[in-house]
Parts: sequence; C-alpha cells; structure tokens
Amino acid sequence: MSIENYKPDFLLNAAYQLNAESLRRHDIRAVFVDLDNTLTAWNNPDGTPEMRAWLAEMKATNIKVIVVSNNKLSRVERAVKRFDVAFVSRAMKPFDIGIKKALKLVDEKPEHVVMVGDQLMTDIRASKRAGVRSVLVRPLVESDAWNTKLNRARERRVWRKLIEKYGEPEWQNMI
Repeated sequence: MSIENYKPDFLLNAAYQLNAESLRRHDIRAVFVDLDNTLTAWNNPDGTPEMRAWLAEMKATNIKVIVVSNNKLSRVERAVKRFDVAFVSRAMKPFDIGIKKALKLVDEKPEHVVMVGDQLMTDIRASKRAGVRSVLVRPLVESDAWNTKLNRARERRVWRKLIEKYGEPEWQNMI
C-alpha cells in the first residue's frame, strides 16, 4: 500500500468553507461531494442553513456540484432532491467508477474538479484513482453508520502512517 494514495491535497474543517473565489483560484469548475457526514450529517438528511447557503453560492457562481455517494439510489435521491443537486449513487468508492461517471455528467477534465469527503479510505482513495484533487473534511457529526465505523478503524492506521511520513495534519479554513 502506497501511503500517497491516501494523502489528501487539502484539509478543511468543513465542505462549506470551499468558496467560489478559492475554487476559481485553483481552476476548479466542479465540486464532487460525498453525502453522509460531508454535505449532510448521516443521520440528518435535511441539511443545515449553512449547507443550503453554500449550495446557493456554488449555483450563483456557476460552480457545478455533484453528490458522489456509495449509498443506494433511493437514499441519495431522497437526501438531495429538495436541493436540486445532481448525484451519482452506488459510486463504489474507493474505486473511481462513480467519479468517472460524475466527470461525464459535468463534462469536465479531472484537473478542473475536486472531490470532497470525510474518509481517507473511500473519498480520498477514489479521487487519487480518478486523478482529481481531493479535500478531506472533518465529519459533520462524531457518530457514524455501522459500515463507516469499520473504515474509521482502518483509517486510524493510515493516519498514523501519513503523520509518520508528513507530520501532523494542518486543518485549514480555505484552500
């Protein structure tokens, strides 16, 4: 296992800290975002006013947003339909299948896209495979669905290796 395959390009406290100005500075035209614990808390699909304001800013500045989630169609559709956001369900992260589907949906090259997620093992690994830049964010809530708890245990081991090689992570408020 090459540890570089799990090293995020950026570390942010929350997805909502991605603003149009900083995205444009990095020549990013589309944001792919994980659903659970990244865009919305996994146990609260209604979203927050902050999330709705972020989506409005992205839309107003013509930055495309697509949810790329491993969840099943009905779960993702129910979570995003009120927000008018495109999505790819059953993305099969850590593989790049879902990200490649999303690239076709937005008709963008990987260098103009960023994948935002809360897990090294799925979101960051898939972004590396697809050749898109990655943003790791802190999970919105501390609790996880049962299947994510398994990934978190593996993730702690990977974090130790990343820290050993690159030092303590520095979480930012913007990219």
